[in-house]
Amino acid sequence: MSLEILKDHVFISPSSVFYFLLLPTFLLWLTYWRLSRRHLYKLADRLPGPKGLPIIGHLLDVFGPASSVFKTVIRKSAEFENIAKMWIGPQLVVFIYDPRDVEILLSSHVYIDKSSEYKFFKPWLGEGLLISTGAKWRAHRKLIAPTFHLNVLKSFIDLFNENSRNVVHKLRSEGGKTFDCHDYMSEATVEILLETAMGVSKKAQDKSGYEYAMAVMKMCDILHLRSRSIFLRSEFIFTLSKYYQEQGKLLSIIHGLTTKVIKYKKAAFAKGTRGSLAQHEVAAQKKITPPSTPTPQTSTKEISVEGLSFGQSAGLKDDLDVEDNDVGEKRRLAFLDLLLESAQNGALLSDTEIKEQVDTIMFEGHDTTAAGSSFFLSLMGIHQQIQDRVIAELDEIFGDSDRPATFQDTLEMKYMERCLMETLRMYPPVPLIARELQEDLKLASGPYIIPRGATVTVATVKLHRNPKVYTNPNVFDPDNFLPERQANRHYYAFVPFSAGPRSCVGRKYAMLKLKILLSTILRNYRVFSDLTEADFKLQADIILKREEGFRVRLQPRQPKPKAKAAVAT
Repeated sequence: MSLEILKDHVFISPSSVFYFLLLPTFLLWLTYWRLSRRHLYKLADRLPGPKGLPIIGHLLDVFGPASSVFKTVIRKSAEFENIAKMWIGPQLVVFIYDPRDVEILLSSHVYIDKSSEYKFFKPWLGEGLLISTGAKWRAHRKLIAPTFHLNVLKSFIDLFNENSRNVVHKLRSEGGKTFDCHDYMSEATVEILLETAMGVSKKAQDKSGYEYAMAVMKMCDILHLRSRSIFLRSEFIFTLSKYYQEQGKLLSIIHGLTTKVIKYKKAAFAKGTRGSLAQHEVAAQKKITPPSTPTPQTSTKEISVEGLSFGQSAGLKDDLDVEDNDVGEKRRLAFLDLLLESAQNGALLSDTEIKEQVDTIMFEGHDTTAAGSSFFLSLMGIHQQIQDRVIAELDEIFGDSDRPATFQDTLEMKYMERCLMETLRMYPPVPLIARELQEDLKLASGPYIIPRGATVTVATVKLHRNPKVYTNPNVFDPDNFLPERQANRHYYAFVPFSAGPRSCVGRKYAMLKLKILLSTILRNYRVFSDLTEADFKLQADIILKREEGFRVRLQPRQPKPKAKAAVAT
């Protein structure tokens, strides 16, 4: 009898007791967690969207190749007119693509917090403009915005031209072969950014901008993979993966360049040198005085071309549209000059914060324009008749001359600007703009309220192809940006650079750079493509790209002996 009792005691082991208590504990936690989210569930039930699986929702839809994920999300949201909700596991993601709703979100000073996925950028960008929020973001935005005003940008024209001619020279090596133009565009946009906004010369670089651009591309692949993987989202699991080691190697390349740029620029500052060092070199070669910072009397009224204002509707205004005369002479400095001078003059700006902002502008300033210019060249290769009109316009502006472009010339490139805008409409470099709601968001398109705690995402690709706004939304038609077609269009129906308080600080810089770079290429080459738009395999990583690359062929338009001589100097 006593032996039987002993056996019963042994049967109830400590592990059995642990598991016996674990289950009710887990159920209690789950009940509490769901009750704490009842407001979110209540409002989410009223939102339209494709039906998902129990518990995991649409989690399986974000697995697989990036191009198939993009296609699946677009297909599943197609039947929903203005808004579509999806559950990615426990995370509520709501896509909006009605311009009225987009305006409420982007124009607000309340809904400015980026989504939780942006935390993956932190080892790279720290608390730079892209991911910071609150008082820090406002202070840094106010400091940095004037560095991208027109008066500053006009002083970069010579460097835009010089680098564009260098691209033309490098493209000769392709000799009529089919190649990926994105490689050239990435390298060019990095080097232009270094010489203009950062103010350093190519001599400060051991290698070309190509290595940096490739490191950024691979880094974006890792970040996108983390955002789609339920396991890699965990910091602990990520640090045990091979991607963590790879990220470290990539960041050493990326941060190595930005650290070197700051060090080089600080040394020049210590010697009393201001402005772009590359500009000083170009001026020395030509034996002219480098352009100086504009004086307070210089007028820079906002210039609109056919209803457009440097990449957005003329009716949209942000802190880049402040009259330069209201900015003050001391703040008419290029980006890195201003940061260093502000820190030198006692502004609360640490070396770490300077580095974070440099890393942010280097990323945002090159990858988006590299994608935009690559899509543009691909589309010119596909639509030969449209390319004919662009070339005719450039020939009318420049004639047989091989002279560099001026700021006034860029204002005359009206048809080319429409083509560029149409490229950004159909293939926006930033396909998704995501915010995490700290307060409920009431929409204008219907009786819907997106609850706090949800991630609301502006699906730029769908917004720009809204059939209620654009007659043939999937057809490449530059005339979509004729003044008469824009007249009654909602301002927020076209937001390739975002809009509102968190709009892209470099949109004017990007548009001016793209016009000079692309016009220089088309003055020297005709572009051809063996693919059509139907062949594009779009992948919405951090930046919209093509899975198969941007394959084009070039044919020299005519010999340009003067351009060759200019490159050789």
